[in-house]
Amino acid sequence: MTTYFIMRRISMVLASSSANAPSTSEKTEVIYGSDKTTKAILEFLKSAEFSMNICADHTWPSVAMGVEVYKKGLSELKARKVRFRAITDITRDNVKPCKELVQIAELRHLDGIKGNFGISEKAYTASATLREATLLQQVIYSNVKAILEQQHYVFETLWNKAISAEEKIREIEQGLEPDIIEVIQNPAKTAKLYMELIKNAAREILLIFPTTNAITRQSSVGALQLLKQAAEQNKVNVRLLMPSIGDSDNNRMALSNPDYTSKNSVTDYSNIKRLLLSDALSNNIDIRHIKKASETKATILIVDRRYSLVIELRDDNESSFEQAIGFSTYSTSRPGVLSYISIFESLWVQTELYEQLTQSNEHLALANEQLKIHDRMQREFINIASHEMKTPTQAILGMSGLLKYYPERRDELIEIIQRNAKRLQALTSDILDVTRIESQTLKLEKERFNIFDLVSEVVDDHRERIKDSSNKNIELRYDSDEDGKRRIFVEADRGRITQVLTNLLNNALKFTDEGQITVSTYQNNDSNDNKDEVTVRVVDTGSGIDNGIYPKIFSKFATKSHQGTGLGLFISKSIIEAHGGRIWAKNNTDGRGATFIFTIPIIDVDSNSAGEHDKDK
Repeated sequence: MTTYFIMRRISMVLASSSANAPSTSEKTEVIYGSDKTTKAILEFLKSAEFSMNICADHTWPSVAMGVEVYKKGLSELKARKVRFRAITDITRDNVKPCKELVQIAELRHLDGIKGNFGISEKAYTASATLREATLLQQVIYSNVKAILEQQHYVFETLWNKAISAEEKIREIEQGLEPDIIEVIQNPAKTAKLYMELIKNAAREILLIFPTTNAITRQSSVGALQLLKQAAEQNKVNVRLLMPSIGDSDNNRMALSNPDYTSKNSVTDYSNIKRLLLSDALSNNIDIRHIKKASETKATILIVDRRYSLVIELRDDNESSFEQAIGFSTYSTSRPGVLSYISIFESLWVQTELYEQLTQSNEHLALANEQLKIHDRMQREFINIASHEMKTPTQAILGMSGLLKYYPERRDELIEIIQRNAKRLQALTSDILDVTRIESQTLKLEKERFNIFDLVSEVVDDHRERIKDSSNKNIELRYDSDEDGKRRIFVEADRGRITQVLTNLLNNALKFTDEGQITVSTYQNNDSNDNKDEVTVRVVDTGSGIDNGIYPKIFSKFATKSHQGTGLGLFISKSIIEAHGGRIWAKNNTDGRGATFIFTIPIIDVDSNSAGEHDKDK
């Protein structure tokens, strides 16, 4: 809220007020000079009987607490039991006076406050600029009713957007940083941030180079020298994953001929290895080689397990670091950083596995095949995760920027921000689930519940989602083959089974534009295994399963959709199998749509005894 905007709105209100012939008791005036303004402000503070609201920039706290006459006037508000609320921009420079203000006022923080105004139930004051711990030289005073009503509305709007002062002060004093997810389009800004992150590393640097040319480009701008400095002087543990020198013909020539240079080989690659692997650094820096890394499209930097920077490789033939890169994504979000740490550690273990297995001719063929699969999947992981995270992040950043320029579209823009934030949250959750599954740390929190009730609840939730979607003509049915009273109990993780069914329904909705989606639940007696199971079936009338995808439908990244990572079905399969169940899919015989089915063991199939279980709870 700028002072210019406030003054402009005041003039508009005044014009309207004059047209309506306001009473002679109402006035608006500009007061000049420190003596007169001080007197006016003190009278303004004394006139407040019930409330005093102040919104001011980052300079105001030092003025309010640093000028004795103002401090006394504000302190008396508390003594008179006047409700005193204030909004300001709390920074490292004004923490001390803000701590004093908290003792006498309800204080909140809002970034970037410009201009200053105060309002009580009787009057309004505003000032254009403040100087730290000095008297004001000019103020606007008004008691026009229309202005008061308007500024009360402005204050309440800003108050609702602000956060508590205690939270902001604690964040500043403890060095806490809010989560940041930023898509950077300027290569120069990316290069600067890249160098700063390496330079400021305190404990650990994890770095993945996509190509040998990427390494030579970074050597030319001094990034590798900074890595050496971090390891040597600051005792930072540096681990590097880089392509083997044999992966590039140009770099093979560079190794054999130190005088060789080309557009694709900016520096002598052998010198790079000598730079990084000196005897002095043997305990601080470690390098491993990735096979076929030239197909990877991103440089990944992780610093102190707190910061990640993923840099898109735009053109590997460029000699300039800035010209070779495209978009980058910078994040301090813990789930996001942990995801990239997981990628790095997986590749690190993979390289170790490769080195061990290559020592044994007996297992060499098997090891190579495993490495090919892991390598391809990790490349897909990096590229898909980078792309999927970038899309909602850009939307969030774009809509956030529009909020201040188009306040009339606030609800629409916030809805878009929330939708993309949920998408980002879901992606992060999927990536973490995959990490838990592959590291065998996925835990189930089992409890006893009626499977019919759970399926019914999930179906009802998705019916509401379909109602809210204007572009879908779909009927969602739940057919339990029962009269609504049948109860089959399972002992399972309620949240994870909900996650599986939600994934299947979301998948059906994604590929069905019109028609029906039918969910059914029934008991299955498997006499061969002497095991009772409950079966949940999801049938849609959509496009069906693509023949190219069908054999690997439950594998990671098995998708031809323009949206999504293909992780949902992989996660669902892992969850169901962890419960001792089965999951499979098939295209419908009539050529319309597909069917997804999963089973989980039953612990009590008798409805009467099921009721007894309920009584025991």
